[in-house]
Amino acid sequence: MSVASIKQAARESVAGLPREFWWLWTSTLINRLGAFVATFMALYLTLDRGYSASYAGLVAALHGLGGVLGTLGAGVMTDRLGRRPTMFLAQGATAVSVAVLGFMTHPVAIAVVAGLVGIASNASRPAVQAMMADIVRPEDRVRAFALNYWAINLGFALSSMAAGIVAQYSYLAGFLGEAALTMTCAVLVFLKLPESRPGKAVGAERAATAEPQVSMGTVLKDGRFMGVVGLSFLISLIFTQSYVGLPVAMGAAGFSPSDFGMVIAVNGVLIVALQIPVTRFIEHRDPQKLLVISALLAGYGFGLTAFAGSIAVYALTVVIWTLAEIINAPTQMSLVVRLSPVHARGRYQGMYSMSWSVAALAAPLMAGFVIDRFGAEWLWGATAVVGSVAAGGYWLLMRNLPREAEAPQPVVEVAAVAAVTEGTPVEGAEAKATA
Repeated sequence: MSVASIKQAARESVAGLPREFWWLWTSTLINRLGAFVATFMALYLTLDRGYSASYAGLVAALHGLGGVLGTLGAGVMTDRLGRRPTMFLAQGATAVSVAVLGFMTHPVAIAVVAGLVGIASNASRPAVQAMMADIVRPEDRVRAFALNYWAINLGFALSSMAAGIVAQYSYLAGFLGEAALTMTCAVLVFLKLPESRPGKAVGAERAATAEPQVSMGTVLKDGRFMGVVGLSFLISLIFTQSYVGLPVAMGAAGFSPSDFGMVIAVNGVLIVALQIPVTRFIEHRDPQKLLVISALLAGYGFGLTAFAGSIAVYALTVVIWTLAEIINAPTQMSLVVRLSPVHARGRYQGMYSMSWSVAALAAPLMAGFVIDRFGAEWLWGATAVVGSVAAGGYWLLMRNLPREAEAPQPVVEVAAVAAVTEGTPVEGAEAKATA
């Protein structure tokens, strides 16, 4: 492939997306550059503080429990209060709670504050995803979600390498660094992102016919959507082991935090390198097949970790399950938006995000118990089984899936609000995304 064709492909990958998306993308990138707690919490507790794998699993589980509460509550806030204020409040609270966590020394205090961090840090998810669905056209959503996921992992790759080094000298510096960057995101959201909630965006011109009322009970009764939520839980149960089971297992095998940092950075580097070209390849392909393949790659990629004894082999397993992430993330997010009513995106996104939070609650308990009682090999075998079950579930769930309805999107109105409230375009945002 020539340099000209590569440049053309890059331009096509970022062209046509609204400027509000690029501010959201920038906020995501900054946020992930500070990702320290989720990645290194297990190592911090077991190696630095000297606690057991079971205690580390308990703390991570409380963080996950906080995430369950945070995503559900934030889903309702996103629909009622709005996307922008929900993100601002969530990110500001995350910055404060992460900084406080770095100074906690008592085991009960660590566990309690970790739960508060879980509530705050997960509360922005429904708002981010709902805003992205609001401002991006249906035909561009897979590409937009892929680009956002690319930003997540670009930040993750850089932060993993840097945080692995920082952790050898000062875990506190990592906590404070994440707090500072998260607060930067909160300020960016407040200054640059207009509200995109359809009812607010349309204003006086909104349709006279009121949308049907949707509660969390309505979401729970949506069988096909809840099937997606259940399968998302299984997939996230697997992926969560990348920062729960994997660091604990590597630490028990004698590897250092910097070794883990190098291994897990492979995940972010590959996504940065492959997310955009792979998304171009899969964008218009059968989502059923894509989700089945991604579930198998995830399950058996982690399953092969049972045979790892060196950094190189650990990195090879990361390559396999990273391919699963690259395929699964934009495909599943597009499916979630497709099944969500426009006027209830916050609640639907909250329920979907909850699947990851519940997994963050269950996975540490499972990992800590299995590693302490039976050994890490049994944990990796279980991931292969869960991946196979998820693959079968996707195959069954997506049979006879209805065609996507072309619901009206508030893109024009959001652009109008942005023109009034901001008045300044995002200079060079698209060029930055291809750098």
